[in-house]
Amino acid sequence: MIDDPISWLKSRRSIRRYRAEAVPEELVETLLTAATWAPSAHNRQPWRFVVMSSLETKHALASAMGQKLRADLEADNVPEAVIAQDVGRSYQRITNAPLLILLCLTTADMDSYTDTFRQQNEWLMAVQSTALAGQNLLLAAHALGLGACWMCAPLFCPDVVRQVLDLPADWQPQALLTIGYPAETKEKTRRPLAGRVVYR
Repeated sequence: MIDDPISWLKSRRSIRRYRAEAVPEELVETLLTAATWAPSAHNRQPWRFVVMSSLETKHALASAMGQKLRADLEADNVPEAVIAQDVGRSYQRITNAPLLILLCLTTADMDSYTDTFRQQNEWLMAVQSTALAGQNLLLAAHALGLGACWMCAPLFCPDVVRQVLDLPADWQPQALLTIGYPAETKEKTRRPLAGRVVYR
């Protein structure tokens, strides 16, 4: 049992720089197991995971995502210098991480409704469930001495991610987690609860 869970939670950070050493397979299995013990809507467990450690796969994914990012930023008339910086930073973050885990969801086992309102909420329940699995994974990584960072970038290019990784059509990319042994330390703060909580 953690003696001071609040302090322990406060010590978790989004780590983007890692040592070169690989994450052992048994720890990868532990991370995935922790993720699958998250609560989920109807207990349908809609999460799916893609584990990547080869440089070839990471390069292919980072390059394809970078091309889509560049196209989007060019369409927004962003200056070339800014585009190059953003694309380069994204590529480095993805390829320099020893381990990547892509979080996906599927609605294959979720309930189906004839009206848009309930169907949209059912999809949101799958999103929430998958996010909970991701949080479990992040906390497990922290407990194991690993660093990790949640990247939302796959939301902006789901078709690209699905194509590069040859995923089933119903796997919807939600987030990319970079994972490894930390090569940096970070300090962060949180805004106070006042103004963000109401009691009734």
